[in-house]
Amino acid sequence: MNKDEIIIYTDGSSLGNPGSGGWGSVVIVLDEKVVELGGKEKQSTNNRMEMTAAIEALRLVQERKIKAKTINVHTDSAYLLNGITIWIFSWIKNNWRNASKDPVLNKDLWEELFKLTFDLKNKYEIKWTKVDGHSGVQLNERCDQIATTFSAGEHMPLFTGNLKDYQKVFLDF
Repeated sequence: MNKDEIIIYTDGSSLGNPGSGGWGSVVIVLDEKVVELGGKEKQSTNNRMEMTAAIEALRLVQERKIKAKTINVHTDSAYLLNGITIWIFSWIKNNWRNASKDPVLNKDLWEELFKLTFDLKNKYEIKWTKVDGHSGVQLNERCDQIATTFSAGEHMPLFTGNLKDYQKVFLDF
């Protein structure tokens, strides 16, 4: 991490897939402040929740007008990563049809995520990084905990505060 970078970790969960959904994000702002985000939907899929986690984290960055050079989004979802960095350009070109000429699933969220990243690219370099899920990557594990707790219909307190306090309470990184 450096002082010119915003770090985002995201994860989504769905019990039943489709079923009760939850999402979680951890946003580290300029190596100083941490904001955890999370939410739920009564009926959703893992993919929709993965996308929602990224959208909500990026929306936070956009709304707060944080001065930084780079946003680095970490996800364990190949669907999210490939969709926003590769597939979306073909989908748009092909009138929201995939390679099989079927309508693209989750078009509403893809359009929202694309617009958000397009708007943010005027101010930031946006990097997308794939992490292995359930492999001990601590911030990814925390996002998973948030997402699965919300998908189970439970409430959990979300942290907002200094990075040093967050490291003491939640993580050892």
